[in-house]
Amino acid sequence: MAKGKKRTGKFTSVSVPVPLFNKIENRIEGTGFTSVSSYVTYVLREIIANKEEEETENPFTEEDEKKVKDRLKALGYLD
Repeated sequence: MAKGKKRTGKFTSVSVPVPLFNKIENRIEGTGFTSVSSYVTYVLREIIANKEEEETENPFTEEDEKKVKDRLKALGYLD
């Protein structure tokens, strides 16, 4: 499937190596996770949410910050 092309439907499948699947299966024993898929979905959502939060915390690059400071100096707002 081409990158960027939107899928339809509610779910897709992703393959993971069997040893990893087995480790996850052992890890979720006794937890509220009912399947490896639900655990993997939870972990991926956490990772994506953390990444998005990091990106919104610092929306400016160092180059952007320098440009703003230079502009403010040029306007006489900074020394």
